[in-house]
Amino acid sequence: MSADDAAETAETAETAETAETAEVAEADTATEAIQAIEAIEANEANEANEANEANEVNEANEVDKATKADEAAAVRGFWQALGLPGLIDVHTHFMPKNVLDKVWAYFDLAGPLVNRPWPITYRVAEAERVERLREFGVRAFTSMLYPHKPGMAVWLNAWAADFAARTPDCLHTATFFAEPEAPGYVARAVEDGARVFKAHLQVGGYDPTDRRLDAVWGLLAETGTPVVTHCGSGPVAGKFTGPGPIGEVLDRHPGLVLVVAHLGMSEYRDFLDLAERHPSVRLDTTMAFTDFVEADDPFPRSELPRLRALQDRVLLGSDFPNIPYRYVHQLEALAGLGLGEEWLRAVCHDNAAALFVLTPKG
Repeated sequence: MSADDAAETAETAETAETAETAEVAEADTATEAIQAIEAIEANEANEANEANEANEVNEANEVDKATKADEAAAVRGFWQALGLPGLIDVHTHFMPKNVLDKVWAYFDLAGPLVNRPWPITYRVAEAERVERLREFGVRAFTSMLYPHKPGMAVWLNAWAADFAARTPDCLHTATFFAEPEAPGYVARAVEDGARVFKAHLQVGGYDPTDRRLDAVWGLLAETGTPVVTHCGSGPVAGKFTGPGPIGEVLDRHPGLVLVVAHLGMSEYRDFLDLAERHPSVRLDTTMAFTDFVEADDPFPRSELPRLRALQDRVLLGSDFPNIPYRYVHQLEALAGLGLGEEWLRAVCHDNAAALFVLTPKG
């Protein structure tokens, strides 16, 4: 090969290599461009999805706000129509988050003490639950909490005292269990300002006539401190539920201000008897007459005249937030009994206002 031929071959090879390099570079640039376009399109799609999700959330929030506003208006309209300054609910639940989470989980599983599906309507944060009651116009409420075993009551009472201190419309609530320490910590709770106690014979599974509780019942009777007690056998009976055991406590301590929760469901008649025998006994309306309860444990309509006669000793209770329906339904159920506006005013406000010595604001 001549020098000229060699030079021409080298030049051809160099030209080909340059062209190949250019093609590769062009291909890389095109790939990057495509990838960039795809990335832009993906980002735009994500932004569009996020915008749609945000719009859906906003729309849901607006619907929720509207629903809450409508319900609050309905509740407020109820008590305003009666000429009341608000409601007083003696049976609402506030407790430490870890405890309440377990309570809700139990309801979710329809555990043996509830024995049926029980969706929680107001499963929201504590602050929102408090605010919801205020929106309803509930001017005073409780923080019903209760131990299911020994050693719980002291720290539950400490939590409840703190909750009452930071929640001025909550009546300072306390509790106890059948244990040797009960008289001491109950006395301290009363000294610290507890205004109402909660006893749950179904969940606690203890005998209210246990001699370790004599001093507790005696102190509560002496100080006139009400004790809201789940002593009826609904929704499921316990070993010490029913009118017998708590009736024996009243025989020992006739001045005890016992508030029978849930109107004594399922033994409605027996607990009406108890209230008629003991002037210090009250009944709370918690869940009574609602569709949910009437399906399984209906209140005998033949006993309504007796309930009317006890007008000054029936108190509004709801079980908020652990209820499977809207709060207003409890009020509608009471109004549906046809016992009159005077009865409703007494039950929904005036009786509790007198019991806890609450005066209207302003």
